[in-house]
Amino acid sequence: MSAEKARSGVADGGAADGPPAPMSLRERKKQLTYQAVSDAAITLFLERGFDKVSVAEIAAAADISKPTLFRYFPAKEDLALLRFADHEDEAARVVAARAEGESPLDALRRHFQDGLERRDPITGLCDAPEVLAYHALLYGTPALVARLFAYLSRSEDALARALGGRATDRLAAGQIVAVQRVLASENWRRVSEGGRADELYAEAVEAAERGFAQLRSGLEGSGPAGGVDAEG
Repeated sequence: MSAEKARSGVADGGAADGPPAPMSLRERKKQLTYQAVSDAAITLFLERGFDKVSVAEIAAAADISKPTLFRYFPAKEDLALLRFADHEDEAARVVAARAEGESPLDALRRHFQDGLERRDPITGLCDAPEVLAYHALLYGTPALVARLFAYLSRSEDALARALGGRATDRLAAGQIVAVQRVLASENWRRVSEGGRADELYAEAVEAAERGFAQLRSGLEGSGPAGGVDAEG
């Protein structure tokens, strides 16, 4: 869903209108190609390191030409970050789809806590070996870390539009995205140091509650939409 669709019905405090339209067969095939090429690239990156794999090798592994690869992925870094691209407008979608009467901040808190319970990798609280290997690749490669901040910036922009698009909404979005990033980073750090996700769950939930409580305290009174605690 685009950020523009995510914004629909949100600025005035209402919920989004119905589920998104079903994806066409052509779009589904395109998404499958994106995933297959990205998976082939990540497999090579994990085996040999990001800097030691060429784009030509990735194209050969995915059985496509280099020009075709670049039509799907403008930069080599994007091949490794497709999993984050899938989450780029997630916060905006959560705000758009929230229940009638539920504040944006409450919806985002609930969504993050649900992710912790599911051990969603985006929360950092996931100790599946393949996820640990992927996160080690990501956070151990400066070029990928730098590219990741571009995804976070677009996530922040989409959320700001969903909240109303005003200056106060942009400030609120920046704070929300930062808190979620820090919470996920801290969860990942503890898991990468040998912690088990199940054992860390209760503390991660408590940390998230504290983080969102700080957001609530800091954002209340900043306006009906910018003050994302408003129920509309």
